[in-house]
Amino acid sequence: MKIRYWHHNLKFRHPFTISKGTKTHQPTLIVELEHLGIKGYGEAPAIAYYNITVEKMIEDIEQKKSLIEKFALTTPERYWHYLHHLIPQNPFLVCALDIAAWDLFGKMKQKPLYQLWNLDVNKGPVTDYTIGIDTTEKMIAKMKENPWPVYKIKLGTDKDVEVLQAMRKETDALFRVDANAAWKAEEVLRMMPALQEAGVEMIEQPLAKDDWDGMKILFEQSPLPLIADESCVFENDVAKCANHFHGINIKLTKCSGITPALRMIQKARDLNLKVMIGCMNESTVGSAAIANMLPLIDFVDMDGPLLLEEDVATGIGYEFGKVTLSGKSGLGIEMKGH
Repeated sequence: MKIRYWHHNLKFRHPFTISKGTKTHQPTLIVELEHLGIKGYGEAPAIAYYNITVEKMIEDIEQKKSLIEKFALTTPERYWHYLHHLIPQNPFLVCALDIAAWDLFGKMKQKPLYQLWNLDVNKGPVTDYTIGIDTTEKMIAKMKENPWPVYKIKLGTDKDVEVLQAMRKETDALFRVDANAAWKAEEVLRMMPALQEAGVEMIEQPLAKDDWDGMKILFEQSPLPLIADESCVFENDVAKCANHFHGINIKLTKCSGITPALRMIQKARDLNLKVMIGCMNESTVGSAAIANMLPLIDFVDMDGPLLLEEDVATGIGYEFGKVTLSGKSGLGIEMKGH
């Protein structure tokens, strides 16, 4: 195989704020694996609070380039296992290469990934649309700019309840809230009646990722489903979430790709946990990897391309939350200018 890569700095339509900070652009790495003239593409966005930059991913590619290229691709699962041991400290890069390997493998088999997995892609959940933290007026304006059946609302301020109540007056859509670990257990319990009244469907990562005692209290008392995000990064985190959360949110970039995500879904099902796959503001490349897995999950947050002003590929359609893939093999995308 041969590897190429590109560093993109994709601009958001609006500055994107969560409890951890604000950004105007999403740095991301696009990788290309070529074998016998067929090209597969993958992606890993750089996320500051996980301390992995695009520059670090490129540095690791250059250091291990000959070994990355030398592997004879038979199945993506075997390649992931090889990469997992070759680049153990960089799950983001392993994710980009794993997605590219799946795209390449699907193109070699001349089938989209969901067909390789015997899935009906029309049976997946609708995606939510994320409203980042802002003034109440701007959050309402962003919501009205994009009418949608489900909104994921970023919270973690001293005005969370007021914001939700104001937004509820403007729409009948379902609300999901994501505090990105900004709350304390007693705070959540105090807000719970207001969250229910505002029509909140679920709460994502309310507490600090290692506050297992607080999550146990919430799990036992919460009338709303609690979904783990920062508390569930890798495969071995799934079992820890049982009896602390009602479900898990898998991020392909964090867990290191499609291959481990498929195993995490199965593990979650074995533990009777709900499954969500979330995005990290990926372009259409990383989002298409999620789209192929939709029939396997209960909830999805894959609105990255909708939040970005620019993109590197085409192939995903969004119609009032319903996701469609137009390509015929692999991820089902077409790259722009690659």
